[in-house]
Amino acid sequence: MSKINKLYSRVRPGSPTTTGELATLGVSADLAVHYVRAGWLTRLARGVYARPDSPVELHPSLRLLERRVKGLHLGGKSALDWHGVRHNVAQQPELQLYGWASGPLPTWFAGRFPSCYHRLRLFDERPDALLRVSRFQRKADGPLVSDPERAVLELLSDVGVRQPIQDARDLLEGTSSLRAAVLQELLERCKQVKTVRLCLTLGRELDLPWASKLDPKRLPTGSAQRWVGRSKEGLLVLKA
Repeated sequence: MSKINKLYSRVRPGSPTTTGELATLGVSADLAVHYVRAGWLTRLARGVYARPDSPVELHPSLRLLERRVKGLHLGGKSALDWHGVRHNVAQQPELQLYGWASGPLPTWFAGRFPSCYHRLRLFDERPDALLRVSRFQRKADGPLVSDPERAVLELLSDVGVRQPIQDARDLLEGTSSLRAAVLQELLERCKQVKTVRLCLTLGRELDLPWASKLDPKRLPTGSAQRWVGRSKEGLLVLKA
């Protein structure tokens, strides 16, 4: 029982844990199976467990995914929503997760938390040193979430693919408080011409305060020619 007491003192209710983490508490893989049969642990998937006395929670689940998927963080529309920037509130919004690895999210997570995973390398950065991604509400145990400026660019990168441009425009209307210096930094290291041009175009059209403070001459806007892309909504044409 001393091992059970130690396990319950270290593994919080609602927080998933792995076989490797259990091993550091003296719980071998075989002993974990015994605990599952005895009702002291719940098996979520192969090598993933949780306490049976509480439903699995989102934030610690995201923290576990961060340890398993390079560069994983909450971004785009979801990050804007968590920062209070939203337009139409869905009853159960789909989480927009971004990372460097390919492949689907684990079933134990996606089955509990409706999610969409994007393998995206939008900026010149490293997966262990993401630009403008921080712990939610600056809490040490919070999941990694894009700052509003990065979230906007992640949202715009999806326009013409899965994101309607009108929806993006509506969301950008609520971004008047974006930090121009931070946005400039991200745009300078952005690897997608469409995203850079779309940010400049919508910022000017909506007359947002940060748009006039950006220096387009220092941004990777591509050639002087128009950028043309095809989407479900028709052609998307962006000037340099």
